[in-house]
Amino acid sequence: MKGKISDSKGNPLSGANVLIKGTIRGTIADSEGNYIIEVSEKAILVFSFMGYQKKEVAVGIRNEINVTLQEEIAELKELTFNAGYYNVKEREKTGSIEKVDSKTIAQQPISNPIEALTGRMPGVQITPSQGLAGAGFTVRVRGQNSIAAGNEPLYIIDGVPYDSKSMTTSSVSQTFRGDLSPFSLINPSDIESIEVLKDADATAIYGSRGANGVLLITTKKGKEGKARFNISYNTSAAKITKFHTLLTTEQYIESRKEAYANDGVAEANIKERAVNGTWPADRYTDWQKLLLGNTARINDFQASVSSGNSNTQILLSASYRTETSVVVGDNMDKRGSILAKANHTSTDERFKIAFSASYTMQNGALPVYTQSLGYAAVSLQPNAPLPYKEDGSLNFETGFTNPLAEASCKYSHERYSLLSNTVISYQIIPHLEFKANLGYTGTELEDYSAYPDTYRYPASYSDSKYSSVTRNNASRRSWTVEPQINWEQSINKGKLIFLIGSTFESQVNKQLLTSGYGFPSDELLNNLSAASTKYINGDDKKQYKYQALFARLNYNWEGKYIVNITGRRDGSSRFGSNKKYANFGAFGAAWIFSKEPFIKEKLPFISFGKFRGSYGSSGNDQIGDYEFMDTYTISSKDYDGVIGFTPTRLFNPLFAWEVNKKLEFSLEMGLLNDHLQVTTTYFRNMSTNQLVGIPMPATTGFTSLRANLDAKVKNTGLEIQLNTVNFRKKHFNWTTSFNITFPKNELVEFPDLEGSTYANTYVIGKSLNIKKLYHNLGVNPETGIYEFEDYNNDGVISSGNDKKFIIDFSTKFYGGLANHLSYKNWDLDFFFQFSQKTTYNYAVQIYTSGNQSTLTLENRWHKPGDEAYLQRYTTGKNSAAQTAADRLYSSNEAYADASYVRLKNLSIAYTIPESILKRMKCSLYLQGQDLLTFTKYKGPDPEQPGQQIGMIKRVNFGVQFNF
Repeated sequence: MKGKISDSKGNPLSGANVLIKGTIRGTIADSEGNYIIEVSEKAILVFSFMGYQKKEVAVGIRNEINVTLQEEIAELKELTFNAGYYNVKEREKTGSIEKVDSKTIAQQPISNPIEALTGRMPGVQITPSQGLAGAGFTVRVRGQNSIAAGNEPLYIIDGVPYDSKSMTTSSVSQTFRGDLSPFSLINPSDIESIEVLKDADATAIYGSRGANGVLLITTKKGKEGKARFNISYNTSAAKITKFHTLLTTEQYIESRKEAYANDGVAEANIKERAVNGTWPADRYTDWQKLLLGNTARINDFQASVSSGNSNTQILLSASYRTETSVVVGDNMDKRGSILAKANHTSTDERFKIAFSASYTMQNGALPVYTQSLGYAAVSLQPNAPLPYKEDGSLNFETGFTNPLAEASCKYSHERYSLLSNTVISYQIIPHLEFKANLGYTGTELEDYSAYPDTYRYPASYSDSKYSSVTRNNASRRSWTVEPQINWEQSINKGKLIFLIGSTFESQVNKQLLTSGYGFPSDELLNNLSAASTKYINGDDKKQYKYQALFARLNYNWEGKYIVNITGRRDGSSRFGSNKKYANFGAFGAAWIFSKEPFIKEKLPFISFGKFRGSYGSSGNDQIGDYEFMDTYTISSKDYDGVIGFTPTRLFNPLFAWEVNKKLEFSLEMGLLNDHLQVTTTYFRNMSTNQLVGIPMPATTGFTSLRANLDAKVKNTGLEIQLNTVNFRKKHFNWTTSFNITFPKNELVEFPDLEGSTYANTYVIGKSLNIKKLYHNLGVNPETGIYEFEDYNNDGVISSGNDKKFIIDFSTKFYGGLANHLSYKNWDLDFFFQFSQKTTYNYAVQIYTSGNQSTLTLENRWHKPGDEAYLQRYTTGKNSAAQTAADRLYSSNEAYADASYVRLKNLSIAYTIPESILKRMKCSLYLQGQDLLTFTKYKGPDPEQPGQQIGMIKRVNFGVQFNF
């Protein structure tokens, strides 16, 4: 048999697969799409090519078969979602599941896969902690459910639970404030898809771990066909998107002289070197540019090979990535990773096995005082001394704290991660299958902060005996075993699926914190044994055990009426003996009304329509280990030479689960042959049995007892998704995707709130994200000092009685808008992210020393009678003005609208025609991340208002070869 394989445009599909169905025999099309294979007349040929629909053709008596393969179109009814323990088609799902695929991830020049979700999914909010490589992200699925316990979702990678908590501490990692993300160990290019489960129907099967949603990461696997090689290289440049607009030297000196004059200090008596002429008035240093203005260089190399037939497929990929930093100094982050996957199905298709293993090595170095450098960049006087002397040594001039001296203190870390999984299944009899999921994860972290004596003022500390180091050695190991039985049976016009299984999981965390002081040389700072004084600051080992029994029953009648019931009984080592176990479950149903004859007849423009709803519960045990037990810590002091113990926690045998009850209704519509797709969803989550710290009398020796409180937190919201096919022609296609979420968070109940320690934090009927503040009444025209509302009219402004003004920091709405355009071999994708919220307004700060925003020059008070927005300048000597300035930071005036629209991603790609490169496919692409932000917010980044190193703009160029 011979023939030619082409696409719908007539282009030959070089490398297309031709297999004889039911065998492992096959061949590959050549560069012109031609193939030759020996077959029998009764054979059936299966033609396939990546990105195209498979096609089966019976041979018969012919000796030539030419085939045209159609491109796969990801329409609503054809999408398949990973729901964890099972897969489900989009049209048949009864729960709320969102998906981002590998194509969307590949368009973004990112190092952390969590960032790829930003703005892409309704009900899923992603917030970065800062812009440094390795920094973490906060993920919230449909809001904050817990007052004091964890609000992070459950993460599953290839069927294995993955702990999202950082393994370092803020005492060692001041650079990241203790938040070194485990997800920066995962190569985004290895990911096939990321699914997020949101409602009860989708999450209840995960029981106690699914209260805050479930995030499933699936890595790529091998494909059928001849060996395919993929090599790509890309290089990026990155800079901080926007800096503060600060005073020039002339403006600074003028403002400071005015402050001294306001405080009654004569110009001749000014001691400040920046103002009294000690430091030149014509010198200017842009400290933001010097300390944070580097261009980060990123290089990323990827290589993979994939091969297989209808029975066995393999994939091996490797990557290496280097990234410098925008922060001053010689800083580098390096990551290398390997992914190996193999899938095998027996000839009779009864036995299946899938193996996956990934290993990552990563190390990085940044200044310990990165956050301090950020503060120095905006606060140092513009005419402060230059950081280096003429001979190249650091300048320690009197009265000048040199930020580059602090930059010599380095935070370094090394991490190693292994993630492996094996899935074995066997069909015992027709329709009955046994399956086992076996997983293991292991992560090692060694990080330390080194403080050489050279960063200290040499007149006082000029010897390495003043050098020091703090170290952290941590490990995390876990294993998971999940045996399952799956039964499927057709009954009448429907199909019944029953799944039952169990989970056994164990995780062990170890951490050793040490420090050393006094080294013979700064070269030995990475060797703790060289320290003259050593301390063990902590030595911990914690074990978490978890077991569960789960089941799912699904019935699909004629593809129109679908019912899904899930249940799980959980056991967690984090609760007392009488509270270890709890039951969770959910019910979901869907009606595909577009299949009803009367809809087809009366409303033919409806190509797809579905009502679905769900109700159920899931739990939360994110409260740390041993919280219910009497616990003790090693005393830092000895008695008569004997080290003792200090009690740290009281026993609470009634310590139990938080429970999150979830309700959802959704309408999904496809109109005009699915050219217009709309999904509207209403959700309500009610979280009860809150785990909080209950205040204890001082006579107990403890400030609080961790226990369950009958408080209720409600999250409601409306989610809207819109997908349109604007044009679909032979050479030109244009599609648009839009999503928006309107969330609302509310504290419904809190017994004896006014008498608790939370009285000044929460208000019943308000969001958990409120803040009680002073109410700023403006500047007194006569005194030039801020005035604040005296709520209880006692003539005194006090925190307890007058912080009554409430501001809600909850996001009012958020979402994203994506467009994809293709013309012949060109592809253009651009994505806008948007959000409406309120956050801290740093532009209102008027410091008593150091540089500040140019906004402080506008509309400030100068003399009695002035109607001004900002109060008088002060050096701090005017106590009334200083007190008012301090109160302003805790008033409504310190907060502002931080709504924004951001060009989050832009990608342009060109694929060189295969007719030019023959057996090779080559693509060139230019990508940008966080390129533009449209906002009224006055600071650098409305998304990260407290960070000097906020959003970083990245521009990336790459090339990819497939052959």
